[in-house]
Amino acid sequence: MNYDHDAIRKAYPNVVIIDDDTGVFDSDNNSVSIDQSLVDAARVELNKVTYQKFRELEYPDWGSQLDYIYHNGIDKWKTDIVDPVKAKYPKP
Repeated sequence: MNYDHDAIRKAYPNVVIIDDDTGVFDSDNNSVSIDQSLVDAARVELNKVTYQKFRELEYPDWGSQLDYIYHNGIDKWKTDIVDPVKAKYPKP
């Protein structure tokens, strides 16, 4: 089985071991039963943060953006820089 490690860790903070072959365990090496609906809800929350990080990395630094606005105007900045990044990494 392939577990969604990040979502499980978010949904179950007590989990310390996630092994795709043997299962999910807490710090006392007790098996943890996973409720998929909790994992799915955690994945939704993680996805909300993930798209923001990808957008942040994709945008040029502020100085470059301000220079672009100065030379090309806000409308061109929005269509050339902002809109492509938002299309590439849409809000979930």
